[in-house]
Amino acid sequence: MKIIFYGSSHGYPEPGRKCSCSMIEIGDARYFIDMGTNAVEGMINRGLPLDSVKGIFITHMHSDHTGGLIPFLDVCSWKFKTVNPKIYLPGDTEKIRSTMANWVALCGVPLRPFEFFEIKEGVIFDDGILRITAYKTKHTAASYAFLAEAEGKRVLFSGDLSHKGPADDFPMAVFESELDLAICEVAHFEATEYLPLFSGQKNLKRLCFNHYSERLMYSLYEAKNKLAPLPVIRANDGMEIVL
Repeated sequence: MKIIFYGSSHGYPEPGRKCSCSMIEIGDARYFIDMGTNAVEGMINRGLPLDSVKGIFITHMHSDHTGGLIPFLDVCSWKFKTVNPKIYLPGDTEKIRSTMANWVALCGVPLRPFEFFEIKEGVIFDDGILRITAYKTKHTAASYAFLAEAEGKRVLFSGDLSHKGPADDFPMAVFESELDLAICEVAHFEATEYLPLFSGQKNLKRLCFNHYSERLMYSLYEAKNKLAPLPVIRANDGMEIVL
């Protein structure tokens, strides 16, 4: 399993960093966790076929997590017509689909009949390659963290959590088994607020801070030092993690 960060910034882009967009690559199959930036551009620049995208999973509907989704569906409606991922959305899926269809129609192209699914807690996807489990979070009325499992590896994407901090919202149930990687946001609170959750956590092998603000950078360094010897890395656009 490989994870590629197309965008690692928070509510808006920062220099050299686009909004939230992570790609999971397993063999020739690819999946996106959030699409806050133009994933089509990112894939073409890497020489990747768009029809290798099998699933798109959106943690919540804020624009920094969805800004690239309509452009993706638009170009796949008129140009890349063999692209047919399953798309998982939080909230009223039919309302969201209708809104997207109206936007794409402004370009003079009808939205292709993509498969949209409303996210509920529990296992939402399993194609025999990747399994996704959704955990409800408190960031919005409809927001989720995702556990991705493939090739014997387990990775958590926290999505955005409660503004009260991770102690109020982090899905600790993921630690019932060994977690190879936790990818955690640091936009709405200090990274050091994760310390009570992760210090001495024997079932966590590696931690990656993502979706962070430069103004909170000092807390990332402080958390990294205090969590040693747990390996802690900071996501940047274009970075790859191979598990």
